[in-house]
Amino acid sequence: MVHKTIQAKYKKICRLIYLFDFFSVNIIARVLCKSRFAIYYQVISFNMRKKLFLFTVCFSLVFSLSAQEGKTAFDYLLLPVSSRSAALGGANISIIETDASLVFNNPALLGSEMDLNLVASGLSYLADIKMGSVIFTKALGERSAWGIGVNYADYGKMTETSVDNVILGDLNATDICGNLFFSRDLTDRWRGGITAKFIYSNYYHNTAMGIGVDLGLSYYDPDKEFSIGLTGKNMGRQITAYEDELAVLPWDIQLGFSKKLDHAPIRFSVTGVYLKQWQFDNYFKKKDSFFKTLGKHLIIGIDVIPSDNLWIGIGYNIKRGMDMHIQDGNKFAGFSIGAGLKVKTFAIGCSFGKYHPSATSLLLNISTSFGENKL
Repeated sequence: MVHKTIQAKYKKICRLIYLFDFFSVNIIARVLCKSRFAIYYQVISFNMRKKLFLFTVCFSLVFSLSAQEGKTAFDYLLLPVSSRSAALGGANISIIETDASLVFNNPALLGSEMDLNLVASGLSYLADIKMGSVIFTKALGERSAWGIGVNYADYGKMTETSVDNVILGDLNATDICGNLFFSRDLTDRWRGGITAKFIYSNYYHNTAMGIGVDLGLSYYDPDKEFSIGLTGKNMGRQITAYEDELAVLPWDIQLGFSKKLDHAPIRFSVTGVYLKQWQFDNYFKKKDSFFKTLGKHLIIGIDVIPSDNLWIGIGYNIKRGMDMHIQDGNKFAGFSIGAGLKVKTFAIGCSFGKYHPSATSLLLNISTSFGENKL
């Protein structure tokens, strides 16, 4: 009975893949190519059909493994790594920049323009809980790039006591995730990317391991300065558990776009998050209205870019704001702000946001480009 259910699920997946291949690629190509470029349209349609078909197969298979009910593990993977993305609400997947830390949000944002980039970041989350990351990226020819990175969480030292309140010593708790990134230009405007994740967690005597992937697509029109991002994040599960029950990763599907104004150095971004579901658990056990539920799926960000060496951003995460408003004194919950400055080949960025009702967090990025140093 179980095998028949699995076979039925995969038959549905194959039908969806076929429909996606037949319809959506042609629709995308027709939108992007004007009618007088009929020959160019046929080439784009044929090439993208093959490439997006393979991407959709991978996405669908991994999605089927992740789309299972149950508790999640390694929730620290939901916290922002990039100060620029954090300033814009915490989950931007569409802006096109040479900031390698954005690759943690969407692997398709990785490109050959990030050759020999190194970024280190640190987040002061709550009390003595610290989080950080490091990423290095390298071009692989003219149309591909790869990278390697680590993000971790250190929950500080805690005192271990016996049942008689006798101090036995200190204990530590840490999470660490190793990442391998790869991206490839599908066309001059479309790029695909993948992240392989290997996760290890140690809570005193309890350990757990997990594997997962991020899959991403990115579209960028440099003439209109318009970009789109799509990603499936944290799709995977534990392979060894703290206890007996294996948990899934905190996976999500996200879709967003960014548009820079034609005559002003201002860019708007809208990101749809939690697209794997519609309704959310409510603190008051009441069903939200349609528009309130819709709002919880949106993150809005605006950044001002007066030059290539300076940016200022502000964002609002609607769901986070609504959730934290339950607590008193959290009037600015959901809002985030940040700025960044580049001097020659070095850049620094910082952002402030509220990811827990009890604290405001500072996220700091420091980066350099060894590729620019060679020039």
